[in-house]
Amino acid sequence: MKATVYKSTGSWYVVKAEDGRFYNARIKGVFKIDDITSTNPIAVGDIVGISPEPGTDNSAMIDEITPRKNYINRQSPSHRKQHHIVAANLDQSLLFATLKDPKTSQGFIDRFLVTCEAYHVPAIIVFNKADLYRKKEEERLEELSEMYTRIGYKVVSMSVAQNKGVVEVKELLKDKITLMSGHSGVGKSSFLNSIFPELGLKTQDVSGWSGKGMHTTTFAEMFDLPFGGSVIDTPGVREFGLVDISKQELSHYYPEMAKLITECQFNNCLHVNEPGCAVKTAVEETGEVAVDRYVSYLNILGSIDEKNY
Repeated sequence: MKATVYKSTGSWYVVKAEDGRFYNARIKGVFKIDDITSTNPIAVGDIVGISPEPGTDNSAMIDEITPRKNYINRQSPSHRKQHHIVAANLDQSLLFATLKDPKTSQGFIDRFLVTCEAYHVPAIIVFNKADLYRKKEEERLEELSEMYTRIGYKVVSMSVAQNKGVVEVKELLKDKITLMSGHSGVGKSSFLNSIFPELGLKTQDVSGWSGKGMHTTTFAEMFDLPFGGSVIDTPGVREFGLVDISKQELSHYYPEMAKLITECQFNNCLHVNEPGCAVKTAVEETGEVAVDRYVSYLNILGSIDEKNY
């Protein structure tokens, strides 16, 4: 019997079977998972084969993982050379960002977008807490919205507190499996509470001494939406470390750079100081590549450790 993984707590999984029943499941003892380099062999969103355990109401063994359509992963916080699969089999991802309390850096946004491009998951950026923005943040929001929209990303401004933009975001989620991600404190739980008030998900204020959000979600978990589709809520992440992306590949995951790569003089151009670089021309002369995006590209490029390849 096939089932979808709705929650992972490490060794146990909550799965929803084809008949709509939920089971507490664990991996079969002799069940070997080949070539696993991730810290979690099974992720929320995975489609698995289960066998209900005799003599129990809702216990099952997982004896198969079906091939994933796609997945999002990031560097494991505890094992730098391993990755952690955040979620699998996604139709889209929704990144919650804020320009105040806490402030989401553009570098964080771009690392997330690079990962989505690498794993073929369409991304949407939602700037939440718009009710807190003053002139400086409003101007920055306009700049970022224009920059990301121009290269093909959907950008939405929202205030859960004032119920502005919430309906638009719900429409984007309808009948899709969506990963929700972002720093702690950006309003993911508040948004989910507006859809599922009965869940009473914990929300916490931003930590005063650090400016970073406090962690409220402990494990990734999938929720079925009342209007069709599902969302996967994830623990707030402070950093989004890239894995399995080399310096040579990075520009392929910047859509505005990817279409220029074949015009560079050298096939192995990293777009830093090589002559005849079409990307640098697009930054300096035509404006086809935004300066802010190019700077973030250079920062990410400098952070990639080639020794891991």
